Amino acid sequence: MQYNPHNYQKRATNFVESHKNAALFLDMGLGKTVSTLTAIKNLIEWCEVKRVLVVAPKSVAQNTWSGECEKWDHLKDLKVSIVMGTEKKRMQALKKAADIYVINRDNLKWLVDTLFSYGAQWPFDTVVLDESTSFKNHKSGRFKALKSVRGSIDRVIELTGTPAPNGLEDLWAQIYLLDGGDRLGRYISQYRDRYFKPGRGNGTVVYEWLPCDGAKEEIAEKIADISLSMKSEDYLEMPKVSYIYQQCPLEPKEMEAYRQFESDFVMSSDAETITAQTAAALANKLIQFTGGTVYDEDKKAHTVSSTKMETLKDMVEAAESPVLVYYGYTSERDRIMTELKPYSPVYFNGQPDVLKEWNAGKIKVLVAHPASVSYGLNMQDGGHIIIWYTTTWNLELYEQANARLYRQGQGHPVLIYHLVAPDTIDGRITGILKKKDKTQDSLLQIIKDLFQGMNENKLSA
Repeated sequence: MQYNPHNYQKRATNFVESHKNAALFLDMGLGKTVSTLTAIKNLIEWCEVKRVLVVAPKSVAQNTWSGECEKWDHLKDLKVSIVMGTEKKRMQALKKAADIYVINRDNLKWLVDTLFSYGAQWPFDTVVLDESTSFKNHKSGRFKALKSVRGSIDRVIELTGTPAPNGLEDLWAQIYLLDGGDRLGRYISQYRDRYFKPGRGNGTVVYEWLPCDGAKEEIAEKIADISLSMKSEDYLEMPKVSYIYQQCPLEPKEMEAYRQFESDFVMSSDAETITAQTAAALANKLIQFTGGTVYDEDKKAHTVSSTKMETLKDMVEAAESPVLVYYGYTSERDRIMTELKPYSPVYFNGQPDVLKEWNAGKIKVLVAHPASVSYGLNMQDGGHIIIWYTTTWNLELYEQANARLYRQGQGHPVLIYHLVAPDTIDGRITGILKKKDKTQDSLLQIIKDLFQGMNENKLSA
């Protein structure tokens, strides 16, 4: 297919080409992958880049980067090697002659450790972090692994539409991998001391850091020169979308059990006693409760409610087109697959053949966990109805999972249903998502405005 880039795609490509350290904070549907690949192709031809490593979520690593190279005529000469599978297959993929090597993020530490164990030098002059928020935790093994070889990397390109899904703290590690701490500090402690104040804590232990007044604006100004932010509504003709909250009231006895569990941290089910040890564990189990099954300490699932399941069955029966159902727990998936058996549901975990079947309209009900499909997959051809059986309170997963169907190229209005048990934790989850959304959107807008202002100043100089 011939590539005729939009102006916003040209802008993204030019930004990567002109910045050795670049963060593309681009909304879903703006073509982060093809824009980056176009820049990489040009940089290779200009002899500025030799070998590229792309670190991505599993489904994206498996499908998206090689798929984009096969799709577009101007990228077909790029050789891509997928470093996935067994260790033997990964080693074979690393030995292949290629321009781009794609590895899933969970194997990055293995890659670094393996190269060091053989005494090899770091072979990639360019690293692309697809969904850079995978590196937001400065304590994670993948962050530490990449940090250990950062000095041997000439270019780092970060891609995400949600740079601060849980708040401004998420930015430090991502920006550090770009500039080594030049803009936001070399240590997370410096970042916190400058832009945050302690919130909840216990003595000297701080559980929550709250941004100081003006912190968002100051941080955005610091990183504006190496980050490009664009929102889809400014550039795309998006399909109409409706967010629908389907009420699923618990039965009186179920609500009574829910309230008791919420109060006492203990409940009885199937002659078993289920206990939540902490407030966090309690919240997790309350979410399980509204979905209808709760795990005990031995990880055995106990059925406590059928309200949401009955609602889901009615909705699927009434649907006139294919439905994408997102679940939260394995026990929910198993029940959904059983209860919806008359509709031949298909479990999707990123398999390329299932993706093709879905986009061909051959699957009535696709059942998936949002984490397995939340990045980079084009699924809009298969349907336009999403049902969140259990809504995640992870903003990044939520937005990315919705964007599988709500994206450019979708030919129908998108319906996003949420099954909500009234007067339960379900309502609090939707509230948390909205609060996080406001924080992130305003940050991206500030970066966008600052970058635009910087360019205008350059032109007038």
